[in-house]
Order: sequence, then C-alpha cells, then structure tokens
Amino acid sequence: MSATMRDVKNKTGLSLATISKYLNGGNVLPENKVLIEAAIKELNYEVNEIARGLVKNKTKIVGVMVHDIESFFSGKLLHYIGKELRKYGYGIMICDSNNDKAVEAENLKFLVSRKVDGIIVLPVSLKGAFLKPAVKSNIPVVLVDRSVQDEDFDCVGIDNKTAAFRAVDLLLKNNHKKIAVIASNVEYTGVERIKGYEEAMRQAGLEIREEYIKTGLHTIETGYEGMKELLASPDRPTAVLLGNYDTMLGGVLAVNESEFSCPEDISLIGFDSLLVSGLVRPSWYVVEQPMEEICGKTVELLLGRIEKKETEPPVKMWLGTRIKEGESIRRLE
Repeated sequence: MSATMRDVKNKTGLSLATISKYLNGGNVLPENKVLIEAAIKELNYEVNEIARGLVKNKTKIVGVMVHDIESFFSGKLLHYIGKELRKYGYGIMICDSNNDKAVEAENLKFLVSRKVDGIIVLPVSLKGAFLKPAVKSNIPVVLVDRSVQDEDFDCVGIDNKTAAFRAVDLLLKNNHKKIAVIASNVEYTGVERIKGYEEAMRQAGLEIREEYIKTGLHTIETGYEGMKELLASPDRPTAVLLGNYDTMLGGVLAVNESEFSCPEDISLIGFDSLLVSGLVRPSWYVVEQPMEEICGKTVELLLGRIEKKETEPPVKMWLGTRIKEGESIRRLE
C-alpha cells in the first residue's frame, strides 16, 4: 500500500498542517524540512498531484494543440516546448487538430475541461472564435507560429511576409523571372507567405500569374500535386517557392519522379531546416526559423501569464529568419 501523509506525520511527529504546508511549497523550519524529506524518502511517499492541484487551483499542466501531429514541424515544436516546460516543473498534454477546425474547437474545450494552467496553440483556424472557452475560463493562451485574424492573442513566430519576400528576392537576384509559389491559402503562415511572394514580384515589376500560385493545406500532398501541375505547364516556371517543410518534401518528390531535375531545370527554395533537408541532394535552400528560440519565448510568455507576472496587452513577437544556402538554386544567364 502506498504511503500517506499520515504515515509521514507518524514518522516525523510533526502535524499534518506543517507537512501539508511543506508539500504545497510553503516555508517550514529548516529542521522540520529535514525530517519531512527524510521520511518521504524512507517511505517512498508520492505526492498526489491531482489533489494538490485542486487545493492550489493549479495542475502544473500546459495543453499544447498542434495543427497536425504528423507534420515534421509539429514534432520539432513539441520537442522544444516540452523540453522548456520541464525546466519549470510543468507537464504537457498534447492534442492533434488533424488540420480540422471542428476537431480543433473540441480539443480546446477538452483542455479547458481538464483545468490546464495554460494553452499553447499552433492553430488551424484563421479566426479566433474557437478560443473563447479558454478566455471565459481565464486560462492564458499563447499562439505559436500562426496568429488569428480577428482576435488579439499573445503570439510568437516569424515575420512570414518578410521571410517569403526575401526568399523570392534571392531567386530574382539569380535572374529568375518565372517564379511560382506553392503554399496554403487557409492557414495564417501560408497566407502571409503568399503576400510576401506577391510583394516581391510587384516590386520587381513582374506579372503575378494566377497559374503560378498553387494553394491548399501546408501538406506533402499539396506540394506534390502543385509541383506536378507546374512542371506540366506549357510555360513552366524556372523557380518555385515552397510554403513550408511538408510542402517542400512533396514538391521535391514530384520533381524526382519527373523528367526534370533540380536545379538544372527548376530551382527550389523552401522553409525550415529539418532532418531531411540536410540529407537530400541537391541540398536545399531554405528559410530557417529559430524554432528553439520561438518555443522558449512562447513558454516564457505563457508562464508569465500563468503566474500573473505579465498583465500587459497581448504581445506579438516576431523573430528574425535567415536563408540557409544549399544547391537547389541555379543562377540563370
């Protein structure tokens, strides 16, 4: 049978009130602390975190909702967030939204019902209505990577429009004019990256051609199908910006299955320097996000809200990016 707090009381001769105070983070006399810790170790006493959470109105659990747990980006995000939360003694409860707004809304309600202390969301939705149950329950929310368009929440990510602009500008500097983009038109990052693509093309005085903009979700399938369509075009583009890591994977797969090669026939630049981007040949040009820093800032901001240290209006924190050079862009003469 597991040891109880009463067993600790009998072992130490201290009152239940003193032991409870210590277990809940209160200050006790140094000699009492030594007695309690020795008894806990000898009895293998384990604190009932659920009961303690009910008493303190804190669970020490943070809910994390991602758009698609199969995504390589989501996996890396969860790794860094979990690692950061552990530093502060918090656990993590993960929910997968499956790129489905209805599932996302249900996940949010689930986390609220579990009394999590805070919620980190990589959203599917462009609108923030699904977050209202958390607001109503006074549970802090921080968005990561993607913002929402109609509500004001803390958010940490990158300036997606500028990042895409710079990627297209690199292609322009390599004398490409027939430039296409494959990105999401239903997710915040994709929408902003398409804006950056269009702005770069306009500033270069180039036509924005509808047939050169391929959209869908940020998935491998979108990258694959979009690239197949571009390669089959009578007026094939010479370069393509791929809107995220999964889209890049799909795009490269389509090129590898075709009669064309990269960068001889088509130049490519994508987002996120994750595992495969360092293994394939030719190596990819990618816009590299500071993912570990993004996750660190996200956790820092959320815990500040949880501990009531941060009472300022919602914060938008956009971190810088850099372009990691590779071999997937050919300079045109």
